[in-house]
Amino acid sequence: MLPAARLALRCFLALIAMVSFARAAEPGRGLTNLFFAMDTGTKDVQHQTPESQVAPVKRLGYDGIGIVGFAQLSEFLESCDRHGLRLFNIYVALNIDAGQPFDSSLEQGLPKLQGHGAMLWLSLISQKHQPSAPDGDPEAMQLLGRVAQLAAKSGVKVALYPHASFWLERTDDAVRLAQKASRPEVGVTFNLCHFLRVEKEADLEAVLERAKPHLFVVSLNGAESGRRGADWKELIQTLDRGSFDNLRLLKVLKQIRFTGPIGLQGYGIGGDVEDNLRRSMNAWRQLRTRSAAGEQP
Repeated sequence: MLPAARLALRCFLALIAMVSFARAAEPGRGLTNLFFAMDTGTKDVQHQTPESQVAPVKRLGYDGIGIVGFAQLSEFLESCDRHGLRLFNIYVALNIDAGQPFDSSLEQGLPKLQGHGAMLWLSLISQKHQPSAPDGDPEAMQLLGRVAQLAAKSGVKVALYPHASFWLERTDDAVRLAQKASRPEVGVTFNLCHFLRVEKEADLEAVLERAKPHLFVVSLNGAESGRRGADWKELIQTLDRGSFDNLRLLKVLKQIRFTGPIGLQGYGIGGDVEDNLRRSMNAWRQLRTRSAAGEQP
């Protein structure tokens, strides 16, 4: 190799090393999960329309939004496209009990999600079966199979959504159903607030380890620690509040190599939406920095 070429190569390699070092030193390096706001925390009197919710989500640095139901789906998709954001989830709750009418909005709405990377967030309720009771599994699997077929046609994933007091109440319930379904488009959601309300906080690591093969999405928020069974005012707060250290959750997610999206739950917080979103985004950035620095919870 000619001296001039050798020198150029060395300079190029040195530049690569400098860029790599700079990127490694960036705050939050190593935690690459997309972070979105759930519309449970984007609505107030001044923020009712899709555009009025999506605009501040964009301005404050979120990667997108997750919404409840299909009623305003087209408007949310248009607004997200306009702002360069992603619609991450559509939340629905379906009754597994035999004879219950099937939600026709799924058949009409799911095709609209094709190519947008949005998931169906699916909660399951029942009047016949107690929360977490496996005797509801046959009916649940029949319903889930129908939903999964519809979702697959549009390239949409189905993330089972555990919800306190619902039949599908615990993360392990969602894992059980996902294993039985054995379909690539069916997976699991981990919801911090619902976990803290009905499960043992000490089991966090074990629960997420069991969910690992099927985990599609996670939701978090500020919450008080050690308050199992508490009301939502204690278990759902802005991300900068509460005694539960979300760094513990992020540490587990890194350990199990979870790369999916993380959503901000905001149900029932009240107050000014934009202030809540701003506080939570600032807290998220601090968590990323702490995580990148290897800080322990």
